[in-house]
Amino acid sequence: MHNQLLRLDHEKVQRARQLAQAIALEVQEDILRHTTVSVERTVARFFGIDGTNQEGIPLANVVVDQVLQAGHLDRGIAFWLANAVVALDRTPQQIAEAAGKELRLCELPMQDPHAVSKVMEVYTEEALAAIRAQRQRREALQEKLGRGEEPLKYVIVASGNIFADVDQAKTAARQGADIIAVIRTTAQSLLDYVPYGTTTEGFGGTYATQANFRVMRKALDEVSEEVGRYIHLVNYCSGLCMPEIAAMGALERLDMMLNDAMYGILFRDINMERTFADQYFSRLINAYAGIVINTGEDNYLTTADAFEQAHTVLASNFINEQMGLVAGLQNWQLGLGHAFELDPKMKNGFLYELAIAQTIRQIFPEAPLKYMPPTKHMTGDIFMGHVQNAMFNLASVMTGQSIHLLGMLTEAIHTPHLSDRSLSLENANYVMENARDLAKEISFKPDGLIQRRSEAIVDQVVDFLADIEVKGLKTAISEGYFADIRRSKDGGKGGDGVILKASDYVNPVMDRMQRELGVSPSCERGETR
Repeated sequence: MHNQLLRLDHEKVQRARQLAQAIALEVQEDILRHTTVSVERTVARFFGIDGTNQEGIPLANVVVDQVLQAGHLDRGIAFWLANAVVALDRTPQQIAEAAGKELRLCELPMQDPHAVSKVMEVYTEEALAAIRAQRQRREALQEKLGRGEEPLKYVIVASGNIFADVDQAKTAARQGADIIAVIRTTAQSLLDYVPYGTTTEGFGGTYATQANFRVMRKALDEVSEEVGRYIHLVNYCSGLCMPEIAAMGALERLDMMLNDAMYGILFRDINMERTFADQYFSRLINAYAGIVINTGEDNYLTTADAFEQAHTVLASNFINEQMGLVAGLQNWQLGLGHAFELDPKMKNGFLYELAIAQTIRQIFPEAPLKYMPPTKHMTGDIFMGHVQNAMFNLASVMTGQSIHLLGMLTEAIHTPHLSDRSLSLENANYVMENARDLAKEISFKPDGLIQRRSEAIVDQVVDFLADIEVKGLKTAISEGYFADIRRSKDGGKGGDGVILKASDYVNPVMDRMQRELGVSPSCERGETR
């Protein structure tokens, strides 16, 4: 950090936080009234249900779809599974296998409520114990091996074949990468089920499956020992299976998850109610597992102008922060996103980039901010691309970013070759080590361009959040407030998988996580800690 920081108007920053909290809590009231098919499938998975039926349909989908079609999912899948365990003296896995054939869960006689509750407690504790064990394992390995120096260098692998991804990931770690993200295959976010097993045929990425998570985690543990630092694993906890993938990540010890409150609505046209309900449970799981989330504000600047709409990125950071806090995440788990996306032809563009990066860094001092590279204005000129990335690397180390997604010189041309990634790592290592302590040597001019730009963004964000607080977040999204994209309040994919909870609804996993994380099941909490 600088000897002399930007001068922020702390009253305005506090006002922005209060507005974002009010926005988040209004959405939270709606979230708590609903469950979704993906929330219920997550509970089924936590109860030990795994695998597929003879048609290849995941058994978690089989049991939830059966209860949904019977019209009783509003009571929660946990109740129906526990009732069946008591009635039939079988495990949830055996019940799921039978449900794929002759068994009808909702036609079984109602069992003793105390016995049913006890079964729910037992399977909930087994799941949470497994998550706690993985969290402790991560903490022990990080204590033993240490981590890379921030900004942590984050690279992607995306071959489509998990075993080829392993080779690429190990090579990247040896070349200096600290974080490996396995990009999902194209459009997996729109599948309303999670594929099963190890996979070798993805397009533009690799399927996110629990087996693939396990394979990559094992490989990164091996290379972590080899290079002498803990290598982090990332995947995508978004789309129609957001909480299920969070559960898989928690059970297989992923370290970070891309997990945004609004991304699915804006960029995948997923139903608002579905997205908000799913992100809440997914964030509870990530909070409990000690996983850092990465939000997706960088995407706004691929569709909207990075200079004119910079305040929308900061506004979304505030909203993602508050929705994360409401779901039990700690400040150190909030990898809020932003990006180096100004037009490289803009005069003093680097100074404007520093202004927004430093402003966000100071407003969220405990957050492991994720800084995204230039993409929108990258061209086929790989030499200019390499220079743009060097400027991005300099901005990142100067402003104390935490998670740094490496820019690739071949961005906008093709999926990076191994040599491209190696050159990007060399670039980042060179710039960051050469400018490691630059921030300690300089200060911002009190009436300079960077300070004035920072003040303008903070002024804009307060007005912008005040508008949203009056309208409500759903209306604001429908009117194109973020990313210049408009989405219908009631439309979007997956809306038929949203269910209004009955008065006797039960989700014992959510209840336990809320209790242990100190999260109120009603709408309280947020702001900052």
